[in-house]
Amino acid sequence: MRKLTFAMNVSLDGYVAAPGGDLGWSVPSDELFQFWSDRVGATGLALYGRKLWETMSSHWPTADRQPGATPAEVEYAQRWRSMPKVVFSSTTSAVDWNTRLTTGDAISEINRLKAEEGGPMDIGGATLAATAMRAGLIDEYVLATVPVLVGGGTPFFTTLDNWVNLNLVETRTFPGGVLLTRYETKR
Repeated sequence: MRKLTFAMNVSLDGYVAAPGGDLGWSVPSDELFQFWSDRVGATGLALYGRKLWETMSSHWPTADRQPGATPAEVEYAQRWRSMPKVVFSSTTSAVDWNTRLTTGDAISEINRLKAEEGGPMDIGGATLAATAMRAGLIDEYVLATVPVLVGGGTPFFTTLDNWVNLNLVETRTFPGGVLLTRYETKR
């Protein structure tokens, strides 16, 4: 069975986006950007909610061709385009760049994808991840905690009906005081 990981930058007070969707507080250092790029390179399948898909697909398909693109941005863009992706949306009509669209029941589809052979899966987008979290489908949580308080916005964690016990499996510090923590779900 494939492992499903929810991994994002998060503010110290628990948000992946500040009010209004502002992500300005989460610009990664070069070292953290390389960490995220390496994750993309190792991901067998990425699952996106509509909002995150719109954010990513508005930039990364051509980011490597933009004036001033750094070698790290070129590498990330190429990895992102190559990585197989599934977008979960009932309002999006078309996707591209090694991506397929699913409009059906997210839980059923995620369970089906987890049962397939293949590399690890990452899930992105707070709404889609919350659905998978409530269904107990997430095997690992990776938080790159940025030392900033944004006071509200889109939370990393959703309200749950039951506790989820976790094992800490990694900690790592990045420039700017960013602390990466990785937890596996106790089963």
